[in-house]
Amino acid sequence: RMLSGYKPKNDVKDSYKILELEEGCSLDDVRNSYCNLAKKYHPDSSSGMADSRAFIRVEEAYRVVLSDLSGKQQPDPGEEEEDQFKSKSLQHRHYLSFEGVGIGTPSQREKQYMQFRVDRATEQVLEYRQQRLESRYAGSDLSRAKDVRQSKKVKITQAVERLVEDLIQESMAKGDFDNLSGKGKPLQKFSHSPHIDPMTHNLNRILIDNGYQPEWILLQKEIRETIERLRKSIVASRRKLGEPMTLSEQKQWGRICEQLAEDIRKLNKRVDNFNLVVPILSRQMVHFSTDKEILRARKTYEAVAEKVSDSDRKENEGEEGKRFGWKSSLLKWLKL
Repeated sequence: RMLSGYKPKNDVKDSYKILELEEGCSLDDVRNSYCNLAKKYHPDSSSGMADSRAFIRVEEAYRVVLSDLSGKQQPDPGEEEEDQFKSKSLQHRHYLSFEGVGIGTPSQREKQYMQFRVDRATEQVLEYRQQRLESRYAGSDLSRAKDVRQSKKVKITQAVERLVEDLIQESMAKGDFDNLSGKGKPLQKFSHSPHIDPMTHNLNRILIDNGYQPEWILLQKEIRETIERLRKSIVASRRKLGEPMTLSEQKQWGRICEQLAEDIRKLNKRVDNFNLVVPILSRQMVHFSTDKEILRARKTYEAVAEKVSDSDRKENEGEEGKRFGWKSSLLKWLKL
């Protein structure tokens, strides 16, 4: 078509519309649009929209837009001179420049350039590490003070350990440990456990004998004591209000329930901590419910109130029997 002087029928505006572009777009946009449309309409493509006529229209529009963009762009004279200079220079000379480093033959300059790159990479690594350290410790007086305190704490701990070790050695030299029972004898194996090594078993036995308790046992005991205390306190508060409750007493009961909900929330946090440290899965605890605890308190209060009413009724009956007992005995004697 180019050799035969073929001229496309599309004008510039229609060509831009065919390529789905707007006037004033860049050359890269034109190329990307042409590639996408060619993949869509080319007869040899596997696209379901392949159409030879549509592809011919896209190709003609692409050529029209390219010619329009080339006519609008005015070349810079400096770029033309640079292009002429590049065309006159040998194409392989840029491989021998080595950024202007080194002297001598090309092989000597290459070795010097390699050493220069190594030195430059080393300097960049050192600068990067320096910047990283400066950014880490810049304005971190608090962290620095914390590190200083931690180092002092470690030094004090080590000093105490050395002092204790010196005292032990001094006591051993004086013979303070000579009268200990079992001196020179091996430690007795408290029991034979095939599932644990003897050293660990003996250490655990020593801790148990001296009253040591694991953290999860202490947490479990604390949780149980706390929930029992909360249950007793809410039942006692309900008994103070009486039955039936007045409007002010109902408001006071609402405040008591809100405080109970806050205490239950704090207790559930302890339950979460307990579940994280407990070693046995079956020993894990579930959260306590505020509604269930309030319902439990009401049932306990009703049961206590029924017991109190029954005891009062029995006492009243006993007093009446004592009061009118002589009359009943007199009537029985008269009948006899």
